[in-house]
This record gives sequence, structure tokens and C-alpha cells, in this order.
Amino acid sequence: MKWNRRRKVSRDGAHWFPFVEKVTWPCILLAIFLAHASSSAIGTWMNLGLQGIDVLRNPEAYLLGAQPLCSRLSGLSRGQTKLCYLYQDHMAHVARGARLGINECQWQFRTRRWNCSTVDDSSVFGPVLNIGSREAAFAHAIAAAGVVHTVSRGCRDGQLGNCGCSRALRPRNLHRDWIWGGCGDNVEYGYRFTEGFVDVKEREANYPRGSKEQGRKLMNLHNNEAGRRAVIRKIKVTCKCHGVSGSCSLVTCWQQLAPFREVGDYLKDKYDGATEVKINHRDKLQIRDPRYNLPTAEDLIYIDESPDYCLRNERTGSWGTSGRVCNRTSLSTDGCNLMCCGRGYNTHKTTIKERCKCKFHWCCYVECKTCHYIVDIQTCK
Repeated sequence: MKWNRRRKVSRDGAHWFPFVEKVTWPCILLAIFLAHASSSAIGTWMNLGLQGIDVLRNPEAYLLGAQPLCSRLSGLSRGQTKLCYLYQDHMAHVARGARLGINECQWQFRTRRWNCSTVDDSSVFGPVLNIGSREAAFAHAIAAAGVVHTVSRGCRDGQLGNCGCSRALRPRNLHRDWIWGGCGDNVEYGYRFTEGFVDVKEREANYPRGSKEQGRKLMNLHNNEAGRRAVIRKIKVTCKCHGVSGSCSLVTCWQQLAPFREVGDYLKDKYDGATEVKINHRDKLQIRDPRYNLPTAEDLIYIDESPDYCLRNERTGSWGTSGRVCNRTSLSTDGCNLMCCGRGYNTHKTTIKERCKCKFHWCCYVECKTCHYIVDIQTCK
């Protein structure tokens, strides 16, 4: 192999690599294999949400071996590791945002065949994210939204050195006598930081034009953006009265993030209406079925059909639904008919403990006594 002294920079300008002038096919195959192996081992940045946030709060106090903590955090790409060094005080908020996204994903899909379960490695969701499905689209969007949410709130609380209160312009429809001030959530900074940190992993990867890998890269970038915009879409204007004896002679307003559950509900609706796309020869994504409307920047997109998640499959990352609790009277996704994939269900008796809400409840003898009663539950075969 002959190496030229020149160096070539990738499109995003993030990495320099030696320029190969002459190379043999065995070397090419070896390089592809090593690149694939290293990318599989890296996992995803969402793994920060499963690691100890207390460690990230004080990275200087934790040295693993001879290297600082940032280089040892599993799941970060090379570009994200560099950003970790530059913004070490942000990493606890990134981890908290990833955890927030994972928790919300598990809440939104708690009654689905795929319940957003995590695994014990840096991939977080296992092989599920290797498939460009609706589930992967939602996972990327909700995680990006979580980081925007926590970083924006961290700016407002004065926990980050690079930002402070929001500098958003006064809304046009705000009452003219009301004061636009206070300390609002800095969603502008949260958006910019999240865009740089989350998207760098996709942008630093180079794939052949028109390949499926390139299509997946564009899909992830689109869904990351949809997650960030979901936070902006749900932002609110909050006002507070000031004055003697509640006279409300002065009103101060500021922008405030909506509860993250509202963001999760919004993205869940986008998941239900996600658009299937494909990559064309011009290195662009286009809708697979022209009868449907073009997706906007706030919509979720996917390139692969979802598995049915009925049976355990290590290749697709499906845990199956055997043993899952279902509702035999429900016609929704939590119903035994859909959850159990037609395999049927078993009925078990279990004891539930519950604090009495009223001293006159039938199972209570005295006020605030703990009630014990037996109920039937159904689990999938």
C-alpha cells in the first residue's frame, strides 16, 4: 500500500484521514470489516442515559486508567468525544436528556408489542436500532428532544457556563401592557447544542451515494431534527401577576418548556403517521408511495418495515410478548388479542396491596389501613 503525504478532509470537516493513492482489494475488504466492527462496538450516544450521571457531574475527579473520562464513555463517536472535552459541564445534562427520552419512550410504548426495552450494552435498545423502522425513528427523535429539554432548562437554572436565560424576542400577540422578561428556558441554545452534539455522529460517517447506509444516515438526521422541533412546537408563554393584594397591576411573561410528556405525546402521534421513504440515485430521500403527502421537517420517516415483535428474535432485537400482561377486554394495543398475536393468554390470580383512599372503603376496617385483595391478570402464552 502506498500512502501519499497529502491529507484529505471529509465533507463535514471534522476528521482528517490519510489519502490512499493505491490500494488492493484485500485491504479494502479489511478496512470495511474493521470500520463495521468499530461502529458496532461504539453503540449510540443514548447510552449516556444508562451510565452514572453522578460521574459525569465531576469528570475531573474520575480518571479511568491514564485517560480522562470523555474518552472512556461508551457510545460516543470521535466527534462527540471531542465535544465532550469542550463542553464537559454539558455532559450531565446530555445524560439526563437521554434518560428522559428513554423513560418517555418506555411510557409511550408500555402497551405495545415493542415496549422500548433496553439491553445491557452501549446500543441501549439492541439490534432494534439497526433496522430503519418506525421504532428507530421514534427512539432517535425522543432522545434528541430530551437533550434539548434538559440543556435548555440547565441554561435557565444557571448550571452551564456557555448560556443563560432565554433571549427570545417578544411575541407579537402578547398584551402590550405586559412585560416580556423573567428568566425563560433557553431553547435556542438547547436546540443549537443538541444539533451539533447529536448530529455529528451521523455527519462524520461517509457512505457510498445512493446506498442503504446513506439512506439510514439521512433518516436519522431527519428524525433528530423532528425531535428537536417537537420541543419548540410545544413551548409556551407563561405569565405571572405582581401587585399589592393580588391586584395584578404588573404582569411579567417569559417562554417556558412544556412538560416532556406533551412532547412525547406529540412525537407518538408523529410515529403513528410516519412516512416510508427510500433513497434515490441523487442521494436524496423520497416517499416510497407517491400517493402520500410529502413529510415535513416535523414528521417522522422510516425506510424499513417494522418486525411484528411477536416472537423472540435476537437478530431483530425482539423480546417477544410471551409473559406480557394484557387486558382481555380491551380492543386496543394492550388487548390480549393484539398483544399475544393470537396465541392466547393465561389467567393468574395475584394479590394487590393498596392504601385506602377513604375510611369507608369496603376493605378498610380503620382509616389508612392497607387493603389486600385478589384480582385476575392475563399474560400472553
